[in-house]
Amino acid sequence: MAMTANREAGLEKMDAFRDRMGRHYAAQRNFDRGPGQHHGVSMLSPYTRRRLVTEREIAQTALQSHSFSAAEKFVQEVIWRSYWKGWLERRPSVWADYRREVSEERRRWSGDSGLDAAMAGETGIDCFDAWAAELVETGYVHNHARMWFASIWIFTLGLPWQLGADFFLRHLLDGDPASNTLGWRWVAGLHTAGKTYAARASNIAKYTDERFRPGPGVLSDRVEPVAWPEHPPALPVRTPRAPEAGRPPLLVITEEDCAPEQIALSFPNVTGIATIWLSPERTDAGASAAVERFDRDALADAARRAEIAFDAGSERIEDPRPQALIEAAQRVGATQIATPFLPTGPVKDWFDRNAQSFTVAGLPVTEVMRDWDRVIWPHATAGFFKLKKQIPKIVAELC
Repeated sequence: MAMTANREAGLEKMDAFRDRMGRHYAAQRNFDRGPGQHHGVSMLSPYTRRRLVTEREIAQTALQSHSFSAAEKFVQEVIWRSYWKGWLERRPSVWADYRREVSEERRRWSGDSGLDAAMAGETGIDCFDAWAAELVETGYVHNHARMWFASIWIFTLGLPWQLGADFFLRHLLDGDPASNTLGWRWVAGLHTAGKTYAARASNIAKYTDERFRPGPGVLSDRVEPVAWPEHPPALPVRTPRAPEAGRPPLLVITEEDCAPEQIALSFPNVTGIATIWLSPERTDAGASAAVERFDRDALADAARRAEIAFDAGSERIEDPRPQALIEAAQRVGATQIATPFLPTGPVKDWFDRNAQSFTVAGLPVTEVMRDWDRVIWPHATAGFFKLKKQIPKIVAELC
């Protein structure tokens, strides 16, 4: 399953799925029919993750092609991703705790044969092993299978959820710090207090069209919530420092938003463009070759479009030292760095670690938040179903 990492390919994929964004999606979305057969879902997530195609564009396409009642489930799933991002944005300490726990668990479980077997797809649980292989080989696993996989990892194999989330984030083309981390926490019983997700043989059999049916005793019946302190209260959504008028900016594009031309009016007088490749920051162990390649290609495509939109040249930066970005700004006479909003995750971590270097160089980092996030994130205070009630109003405002 090779995907072309550019906006044109994402738009073509969106258009090809347009007619299935209604009742077809609602009826077929839970079926995992195996690699190359995921026709019940759009598989737009690698493009949405980088905003090669935005959530707003996808929701608008669904509502232009179907009634709200027919497309409601599809639109809800688009907004789920934004809910996760907003929830984590308002509780950044959950991300910091997760990153610290991953490092600790990796040291604790180093060389463990059970962990190695799980990541190699050699546990003897045929469905789990097939999903592990699909993940590594294609960079994708059906969302329903991700839930089963996480449940088996945690409750049957007895492995730390943090290392499972890390394994996914290294390999998923659509790996998103918020939806991935919080999805694993939800399965483990950490997101909604006391509520875990149990992988059941009958459910797996039904939604894989009987490709897999774990035998009696293969899957654990004990799915007790993982012990963890209560998650912190929601903070206000962070207000970014906006680009300053009169200071020529270097527009910096990261994998967090590869369509800055859509919000071009928020970036006046761009004097130069730089794409910065931060895939190795994704986890302590980096990212898979497929993820690195997808990010590189997405950034190259974003640079081509930005050059036209802003009438400025671009530079590709793959040096992780802040000095490389500072020198790129100095070459074009920029006195500030401007970028689409940096949500909680590894890219923001990199900018935060290097903030002092940018300040000393006289290059404040400024950000622009999209309306989609500005409208949805304030509703991410508790569970999704509180936000779900607001979807008709959200859609009316944004779509």
